[in-house]
Amino acid sequence: MQEASIPGLMWIFIIILGYYVVKWFARVFLPVILQKAVKNFEKKVREQQGFQEPQTNVKEGETIIEKKPIQSKESNKDVGEYVDYEEVDE
Repeated sequence: MQEASIPGLMWIFIIILGYYVVKWFARVFLPVILQKAVKNFEKKVREQQGFQEPQTNVKEGETIIEKKPIQSKESNKDVGEYVDYEEVDE
């Protein structure tokens, strides 16, 4: 029968401890790193598409209401002719 040696148990302890340390660091730092990466990606995409932040001279607390231009809803009467539907019995 073999007995467990002290160096063997130390390696197992180090591996288990390392696992929990990596898990803790991932839980603490991974959200921050991913959030920063997403912001950088979003910034690059906006630069590629030529999007610029709107620059307005609005004071804090001031309300601005922007309205869409009114579009006339004219229907075209010359689109086609109406065909009455008849049900056919066989």
